[in-house]
Amino acid sequence: MASHTASAPGKIILLGEHAVVYGRPALAMAIDLRFRCKITPSDSVSINGWEIDRAKHPYTSHILNEHWSGGIDIETSSTIPSGSGLGSSAALCASLNAAIMASGGASDEEEIAQRSFDAELKTQGSASPVDTSASVHGQVIAVNLQGGRPLWDISHGGNNWNISHIDVPRMTMVIGHTGISAPTGPLVAKVRRYYDHSNFAKDIVDEIGSLTEDAALALSSGDRVGLGAMMTENHKLLSILGVSSRELDKLVDASLPYSFGAKLTGAGGGGSMVALTDRPDRVCEAIERHGGTPYIISSGQPGAMVEMD
Repeated sequence: MASHTASAPGKIILLGEHAVVYGRPALAMAIDLRFRCKITPSDSVSINGWEIDRAKHPYTSHILNEHWSGGIDIETSSTIPSGSGLGSSAALCASLNAAIMASGGASDEEEIAQRSFDAELKTQGSASPVDTSASVHGQVIAVNLQGGRPLWDISHGGNNWNISHIDVPRMTMVIGHTGISAPTGPLVAKVRRYYDHSNFAKDIVDEIGSLTEDAALALSSGDRVGLGAMMTENHKLLSILGVSSRELDKLVDASLPYSFGAKLTGAGGGGSMVALTDRPDRVCEAIERHGGTPYIISSGQPGAMVEMD
């Protein structure tokens, strides 16, 4: 039986996480850590040799329910730490949807992005398409910002997200993983409760949105000093929303002396931070000294792709 394999990258959010759930802008970049899915038609439904447990594999289960009929063997591998804030679930959804579409002779970025967002939304209860769109398209994407090359629109619950590609100069960053797993869903729900009951939280979300608009200009022009300062300010605002942690703050503070700026990336609560730097080795040393695991990354990574078996 014919097999099809696809992979998709993880991502970092440069600015705008959590605020993007409410239709505010965000900037995201694909990273060179990837999730791979190989699918083969079968008489049963299994993942990595075991019968699928729908409670343990909710994203996979949703995608199969919506877009696959019959049996299937799924083999997965990943270099993206799970629960790291680096888009492991988005990369899973993007790679599995790409493989399924390839098995039917199709390949359409916008359709893969829509299917992947649907899977994250149904599984998490509340989500934005920033992670899945970044994983599907790769490179650097802007959400709800003018000036880029339009890719697609995604709507849900009264919010509309316009996804575009933006060209950026080559950049080097360092990710610091705390080693603490922090599922996205509960953190998004925590901010939702705060947002729904506090005008102060709404003001913070608006401020993150304005900051992200300014950061897009700095990013496009290669102003690393300006971009870094806005990343650090974004971290402070996310801390006010209650999604940072002692471990994240420790890695951010340790990175700042060798960086243009640093912040948590993703949902927060643990997971990872990212520093914009021209001294990646020094940042890596600082992160390791403070208990994190560093990864040096650069812009320009490809999105979801079908791979030859």
